Amino acid sequence: MQKKIVVTSALPYANGPIHIGHMVEYIQTDVFVRFLRLIGEPVIYCCADDTHGTPIEISAKKKGILPEQLIDEIHKEHIDDFQKFMISFDSYYSTNSEENRKYSDFIFTKLKEKELIYRKDVELTYCAKCNRFLPDRYVKGKCPKCGAEDQYGDVCEKCNATYSTTDLVNPFCTVCGAAPTQKSSNHYFFKLSACSDDLKKWLESNKNLQPEVKNYILNWIKEGLKDWDISRDGPYFGFNIPGEKDLYYYVWLDAPVGYIASTENYCKNISKEKCSVDDYWKNGRIIHFIGKDIIYFHFLFWPLMLMKSGFSTPEDIVVHGFLTVNNEKMSKSRGTFFTAKDYLKILDPEYLRFYFASNLNKSMSDIDLDFNDFKSSINNKLVADLGNFVYRVLSFSNRNCSSKVTGFSEKELQKELKAKYEDIKKAYLSYNMRETVKLILEVGSIGNKYFQDNKPWELVKTDEKKAEEVVSFCVNLVKDISIISKPILPAMSAKIEAQLNIKPQSWEDLDKELKNHEIGKGEILIKKLEDELDKLAVKDPFALLDIAAAEILEAKKHPEADKLLILQINTGIDKRQICAGIANYYKPEDLVGKKIIVLRNLKPAKLRGEMSAGMLLAGSDGNSVKIIEAPGSKPGDRVFINGITPSPESQISIEDFFKVKINVDKHKVLYRGEPLKTEKAELKVELDSGKVS
Repeated sequence: MQKKIVVTSALPYANGPIHIGHMVEYIQTDVFVRFLRLIGEPVIYCCADDTHGTPIEISAKKKGILPEQLIDEIHKEHIDDFQKFMISFDSYYSTNSEENRKYSDFIFTKLKEKELIYRKDVELTYCAKCNRFLPDRYVKGKCPKCGAEDQYGDVCEKCNATYSTTDLVNPFCTVCGAAPTQKSSNHYFFKLSACSDDLKKWLESNKNLQPEVKNYILNWIKEGLKDWDISRDGPYFGFNIPGEKDLYYYVWLDAPVGYIASTENYCKNISKEKCSVDDYWKNGRIIHFIGKDIIYFHFLFWPLMLMKSGFSTPEDIVVHGFLTVNNEKMSKSRGTFFTAKDYLKILDPEYLRFYFASNLNKSMSDIDLDFNDFKSSINNKLVADLGNFVYRVLSFSNRNCSSKVTGFSEKELQKELKAKYEDIKKAYLSYNMRETVKLILEVGSIGNKYFQDNKPWELVKTDEKKAEEVVSFCVNLVKDISIISKPILPAMSAKIEAQLNIKPQSWEDLDKELKNHEIGKGEILIKKLEDELDKLAVKDPFALLDIAAAEILEAKKHPEADKLLILQINTGIDKRQICAGIANYYKPEDLVGKKIIVLRNLKPAKLRGEMSAGMLLAGSDGNSVKIIEAPGSKPGDRVFINGITPSPESQISIEDFFKVKINVDKHKVLYRGEPLKTEKAELKVELDSGKVS
């Protein structure tokens, strides 16, 4: 009997939307899984939302909702995005499930039984201002190995070095910006150092793994593996470690267990056939798809967690690179960061499936979404080589052959095509989708050339039987194209099957000829791109703001509000009145003549009976409020930052402004790490750190 196969993609974090960078992996995995189904393999595709950890807890707190509410909202959004991109999960679940708790506890207990878990006191990074221990992603600083700035507390994105938060140089809390201290806590550790030989044996015996990834891990083993801290102090959203009240599993322990939990969800609640987790995780084949940023967890901890608790280790872990857009890192400020929903508002999801597949193989090389190449690929390959051929053949048959498919004899060409199909199968199975697409397009070119060379539009006038044979061969080739492209273009394939008036096809149907068959009406499958890509650029919310230097001409207390001052200001384009909540910090007479920074395009509003047409910007550290100034600037000087082209709206709401998180660090005013400035000077404020409002 065939072994059951479970294929997974990395679990998306339940703290934000799916973006097109994520879609690289889900499309890659989905194409592979759809092909396995097409050839009759007993495969399931399992995934889940990664729902635990401090970021979830903090995000929920900011929104004033429970973490469970937040992850439920995100789960629905993720499922909607995946469905619209035709990602065909058999089970899409959550790590915040009883199944996940059960298997996390099971693995923890097994490791403990084998004396691979112990406790010890550790010095951890602690923020006194936030009154909490800071997990990896809530502390940043300079990498202790290569010196790269602004790195998280677990792994350097520049040199891939791993370390603890206490190793960071010049660390700071990413929540409040304060410099943290160190504090002791008693934690659980997985004895990774005792498992080096087992891990090395698995790596060296597994011939499927990418050599460059394998070498990474073998070098880490050579340098000596450190034991792994698998617990986290509360407050923390996650599973309590058995017997503990305020100690939780580190998210990277229970997150990959989500693969197993999702499989159990499939077996218990979805599968129409009787199956169990053991069928897949002890007696089956396990294939993971991941990005290169999580190699460490999937090649070190995860295989050892599996083998030491009685499960099988992965047959393969396919690692891909990152997505760049127009050869740059995805960036909101450059208008190159797109969510799945941004994309779907403008473009057909199969364009992206085709383009990503055209650029994917079993490699860690980054994939670039070049807009010019994207448009050329869709118009000159997908539309011209495949879509147009299908429509040309079927519409010709409708008009000239009564939609009838008769016999034909093209033995040499069929032999060539059969060999091509075998090459396509090999390319799919070796994860080389770039080669797969190339070969599919070659099949389309063979069809286009055959149709053009045989000129059936002329044959119908002189040799109707021969014309029918030519068209019948081409109709059968259309059927084959629908099969070989089905994993990449499932919607287009389904449209072809409907137009051919045939049932959904499998790989075996490549050998079955359509004969004495009547097709349906041929219709255009997919349209050329025109100027749609121009509409895709997403503005950074900062670009919508009209911020400028201004001068205070008059100042007085608000008659109806103790905290408000009424200011008459010169904005450089007009003189206007604004109200500012700074009465507890500034006397009116001290403000006259000061150069300030104002948001000029805020929608005017009445504040306790007085009109306010704009907003003064000030920094606050929770104790004091200081106005922001631009030394040497004159009224009307625009405020900007490098990398974002201003494109202000005529009016914005206060909610639009609050989407822009401007902060203060060492007296500088920053947005996304870039200083705000005028042509004359960078903005300054008499605060060491804080937030701008």
